[in-house]
Amino acid sequence: MEILAEIKDATIGGDRDRVSELAKQALGEGIEADQIIQDGLTDAMRVVGKEYAVGSLYIPEMLIAARAMKTGLEVVKPFLVGGKVKSIAKMVLGTVQGDLHDIGKNLVGMMLEGFGVEVIDLGIDVSPDRFVEAVKTHQPEFVGLSSLLTTTMGSMKLSIETLEQAGLRQSVKVLVGGAPVTRQFAHQIGADGYGENASQAVDRIKEFLS
Repeated sequence: MEILAEIKDATIGGDRDRVSELAKQALGEGIEADQIIQDGLTDAMRVVGKEYAVGSLYIPEMLIAARAMKTGLEVVKPFLVGGKVKSIAKMVLGTVQGDLHDIGKNLVGMMLEGFGVEVIDLGIDVSPDRFVEAVKTHQPEFVGLSSLLTTTMGSMKLSIETLEQAGLRQSVKVLVGGAPVTRQFAHQIGADGYGENASQAVDRIKEFLS
């Protein structure tokens, strides 16, 4: 449908007002909320992820597109059955203890939401015990640990160890990421996956779910 293509284009372009307007128009035309999400918003984020991966888009543009996608989600959510986006999985996400950076984490969260993952965002400076409590409470399939400072990378290892001590490690897949984090480091601390960027984080989740 032409309007879904317009929603997709507006989302890729990061035009939040246009996305909101088109989403309302699509609902008024009787298009199902699920279809707007899948064929408009989610398709847009697939394109954004691919363009970022090949260097055609950069983090600021990706973040703007993700915010536009989130605006569209907020418009259509009340029209979904039960008022909730159908989730394919659940992730507890947070920036580890001692680190106050959240742009990368927020981008990962928004990208995952666009692909149907329910994200429980614990924010910044999250202690290992808070990750444990969140896993107990929400019972997610995934835990995402973010770090931007080399001095806080040890908190990633400690968080994984604390999940192990709590008897929860086998119930979740732990993914790590952030500027100083490498695939080798992820392996060393016992993480299940590593994403160099938000697009890769989504790809890892999709791999685990396939």
